[in-house]
Amino acid sequence: MTLTLATCYYASAVKTEMSGKTCLLLGATGVGKTLLLKRLHKLSLHGFGELGAPPSTLPTVGTNLTDLTLKKKKVTLRELGGCMGPIWPSYFTDCSSVIFMVDSANIAQISSSCIQLLSILSAEPLHGVSVLILFNKRDMPCTMSLVEIKSLFRMDDIVASATQPITTLELSAHSGQGLQEVLNWLESITVK
Repeated sequence: MTLTLATCYYASAVKTEMSGKTCLLLGATGVGKTLLLKRLHKLSLHGFGELGAPPSTLPTVGTNLTDLTLKKKKVTLRELGGCMGPIWPSYFTDCSSVIFMVDSANIAQISSSCIQLLSILSAEPLHGVSVLILFNKRDMPCTMSLVEIKSLFRMDDIVASATQPITTLELSAHSGQGLQEVLNWLESITVK
């Protein structure tokens, strides 16, 4: 009987999760995914005037889930830790969109982030999902310009050859710059 109850619980949990849309939040370790998750949650609940000081975060080992309600529709943000990169593909079939974050202040990480992005964009289950590429840490003094970082990524070539609709935005999850634009993007893909 326990097995039957567990099976019913699992089926119910899967049905509940699939009733809303799931957006994967991906990127290398230390790019600011957890901070973005916390900031978006607070912004969706209290508005921009209540953003306050950035909360403390630790690198994610595993996954974090946050539900947002946008225009009366639920979207679940599933952050996957950067150290989980090798198993990210096991989460691709259950998502409706992807946010990929890049630390634009860490030039040593740019090439590996580009490889991760290309791997995500070429994954078969993600061929039709909307993708948002966030260049984070725009408030840091040693950040490359958007033109420089897009040139290093060859973003024009990536966008031209991708099967997905791709949007790029600058962001500072720390200061709050660009958070409203991320929420606007999430709203636009949630109502589809």
